[in-house]
Amino acid sequence: MRGLLEVEAATASSAAAAVPGLLNGAVDWWSDLNESPLWQDRIFQALAVLYGLVSAVALVQLIRIECRVPEYGWTTQKVFHFLNFLVNGVRSMVFVLRRNVQLIQPEILQHVLLDMPGLAFFTTYALLVLFWAEIYYQARAMSTDGLRPTFYWINAVVYAIQIILWLVLWWKPVRVMVILSKMFFAGVSLFAAFGFLLYGGRLFLMLQRFPVESKGRRKKLQEVGYVTTICFSCFLIRCVMMCLNAFDKAADLDVLNHPILNFFYYLLVEIVPSTLVLFILRKLPPKRGITQYHPIH
Repeated sequence: MRGLLEVEAATASSAAAAVPGLLNGAVDWWSDLNESPLWQDRIFQALAVLYGLVSAVALVQLIRIECRVPEYGWTTQKVFHFLNFLVNGVRSMVFVLRRNVQLIQPEILQHVLLDMPGLAFFTTYALLVLFWAEIYYQARAMSTDGLRPTFYWINAVVYAIQIILWLVLWWKPVRVMVILSKMFFAGVSLFAAFGFLLYGGRLFLMLQRFPVESKGRRKKLQEVGYVTTICFSCFLIRCVMMCLNAFDKAADLDVLNHPILNFFYYLLVEIVPSTLVLFILRKLPPKRGITQYHPIH
């Protein structure tokens, strides 16, 4: 019995000694992958290709809509697809040149190139919130006169504050200003998330009150529900990640040696949501009677 206990103790000791080795091996593998210039380039190139595909899809959809209803000018739907094409196209170019971007001086220009597409992404999807808000207000026989000016003012204030933060960061590049800039971006993302929850949720509940026997009305209900969930989730994830990014150097997205983190972050907060929303909103507007598609003045 004593010999058996000794054997079991020796086996347990060997297993315990092997655990740190396995953990160290996993950590070394993760570090080696992050520090490898080859893998960094491959991951950033993969992101560039994915963004390029999303940009191309948005452009094709924009062309299809323009061919379908050229007489209506720049409708909300057309502007939404154009901004998707622009944002994803710029992101693709930034990741193609990611290693060169890291060498740009002064450093503030790196922040502008990496953060500006994120602001444009906010504007793109805020436009979708505006579209839903107009539908909701019109259905409730409420005035929509103040919606568009509010949309423009919100975007103007967001861009103005961000530009001021960049200028201050350029003048005094201290850690506190970097944190403040990232926390502002997190706040903007949280604001967008609740915008989708508020107006997407209101529109969804309003549509639920109507009979959904017709196929078209049922599809519209599903469309609003899916897009609201997707956009709320992506902006909420962005908010959480930007908070971590601001205070934890291990979660820094603005460096070359965190390619895996960059891949999953941009996949979750921009590429997958954009792809799903473009797929859900792929239906072309009817040739006549599209009063729900408002031109941008």
